[in-house]
Parts: sequence; C-alpha cells; structure tokens
Amino acid sequence: QVQLVESGGGLVQPGGSLRLSCAASGINFNVYNMGWYRQAPGEQREWVATVTNTQRTNYADSVKGRFTISRDNVKNILYLQMSSLKPEDTAVYYCFARKNSYAWGQGTQVTVAS
Repeated sequence: QVQLVESGGGLVQPGGSLRLSCAASGINFNVYNMGWYRQAPGEQREWVATVTNTQRTNYADSVKGRFTISRDNVKNILYLQMSSLKPEDTAVYYCFARKNSYAWGQGTQVTVAS
C-alpha cells in the first residue's frame, strides 16, 4: 500500500524559505514520477513541480526560479525547497507519486504572512 507523508510546512514571513519533505513507502520509489501540487483556500488544486524517475524537473511558471524539487532515491524522500516565499504561496501542499495512476499524501500547510 502506497503511503506518502509530507512534513516541513509552517508559518514563514514573506521572503523566507521552507523545505518540504515527502516520505514514501509501499512503492518502488525509483520508478515513480514524483511531484507537488498545492491548494489555496477556495481555489483549485494547482500543479507546482515534478521530478521524473530520470531526474528531469519541471516547474509551474509561478514558482520557477524560487522553488527546487529533488528526490533521494536511497531514502525514498521527495523534497521541495521553497525560497523567496510570497503570500500567494500560502496553500496546503500535497506530494504525489505517479506511475499508472496518482497516489497522494495528506498535505502540509504552508502559510506566508508577516
């Protein structure tokens, strides 16, 4: 059974940084494409970034240059390093694992406010 557990969210001031982690179990992590979505209150879930099983990365325009996605295929952990955070980055961040279908974590709250 696939299990994805996010951590690292919290409250941060504008311009600050956070690193999210997503620990995966129950899957052959190396063969999955992994990534992050986010959902702000009252908004649709928005794709943020993906890292493929071949380490290719893609980012939404809204986070490009500020966020970095990476994966540790030994520890089975996905990361999202977020810098230069803005209030509009406030959302619940969900990690996903995708092969033939999506598996989701429970989400971690990120709040950017002064």
